[in-house]
Amino acid sequence: MTDFRAEVATIFESLVARIGERAPQPRLHATRKAVEYLGNPQQSYAIVHVTGTNGKTSTSRMIEALCRAHGLRTGLMTSPHLRFVTERIMLDGEPISDEKFVENWRDVEPYINMVDEDLLANGEVPLTYFETLTILTLAAFADAPVDVAILEVGMGGAWDSTNVADADVAVFAPIGIDHAEFLGNTITDIARTKAGIIKPGSIVVTAAQEPDAMAEIIAAAEMMDGELVVEGDSFELMSSVSAVGGQVMQIRGRAAAYRDVPVTLHGRHQAHNAALAIAAVESLFGNGSRPIPDDILSIALGNVTSPGRLQYLAANPPIIVDAAHNPHGALALAAAIRDVLPFEKVWCVIGVLDDKDARGIIEALDPVVAGFICTQSGSDRAMQANDLSDIVAALVGADRVSAEPTLTAALETASSMCGPSDAIMVTGSITLVGDTITLARTENWT
Repeated sequence: MTDFRAEVATIFESLVARIGERAPQPRLHATRKAVEYLGNPQQSYAIVHVTGTNGKTSTSRMIEALCRAHGLRTGLMTSPHLRFVTERIMLDGEPISDEKFVENWRDVEPYINMVDEDLLANGEVPLTYFETLTILTLAAFADAPVDVAILEVGMGGAWDSTNVADADVAVFAPIGIDHAEFLGNTITDIARTKAGIIKPGSIVVTAAQEPDAMAEIIAAAEMMDGELVVEGDSFELMSSVSAVGGQVMQIRGRAAAYRDVPVTLHGRHQAHNAALAIAAVESLFGNGSRPIPDDILSIALGNVTSPGRLQYLAANPPIIVDAAHNPHGALALAAAIRDVLPFEKVWCVIGVLDDKDARGIIEALDPVVAGFICTQSGSDRAMQANDLSDIVAALVGADRVSAEPTLTAALETASSMCGPSDAIMVTGSITLVGDTITLARTENWT
């Protein structure tokens, strides 16, 4: 019997040997050439393309769940993965099987090699890790085949490799400052790049944005003759209240008002993401004129998951993970800790990658956590725990900071600090969250 998991691991090793996601190439022609060799698989299904700074993954997952509840076969591409690379390619709500991952890789590998040879001959670098994964994903969706693909942008938009697909619906989660070294130092620059996913005739559905970001989205929509659907005008979150296992929302959509909508995700930011997802799906079906049936809303949003986003992993003490890895995401997490989570104190186990704004993340979390235990993930990009603790101590005081180089030791320290009504929040980087989820499964936390 073929050991497909071992072959997946071998393929993954070959992928990570390529230029990584830390150094994206601002180009589309390389990915476009590969999909042209493959017969443009991205043209065989409808496309919902999702960009933004924070909330992309959760919004994408909710859109996918709503489309699947309508009876469509779905493909979902998100990044990064938390444990296994197959998590990035979802078919009908489940990671692609190891066997299908391998089969699709065998199909596309010859064309990947051809493009690599062409690029090298022209003095360019070969296809990157993310470019190659995008090509594999688009081909896997066509092979399935899916009816609709929900594609989360890797970085930016205009030159992101997912942008070889033409969005039927272009979705914008909230835009803030992140990846400034690639996207620009201002909201205007970043939004302009993200607005590149708008194609001729796209329906553009956007969350509320800062004025400079909204101006860029409006300009791009007008240039592409796209219909603009804006939160607060065409749709809105009217209210949300915490409930067992999540929250209950009242939403004014494009086609109808939706009452008592359950969503199994915590935090008001997730309620806004749900409103954005509903508006996107209304736009996909009937151009905003067809209401989503109540049973579909309940099935889809009442069972949706977004791993690594305010995810509970243990109960005694409560251990929660959240993938906030920039100040914008940390502010949303802080609001959830303050307004939603039912704990007296929250102790923060934090690890940050060395190219992220550690200071901004700490400043956002400082008002709502009792103390910080600095650690580091297994990533070679992780800031050393002692270096991070120096930054934190300068901001919040040395008496509220400790450093533990291993995640296990950091969790043990946090646990020793917890009172009976306290909780532990693990955050700061997606890689640290992934390490924590892996540890929880290995040790069978409950």
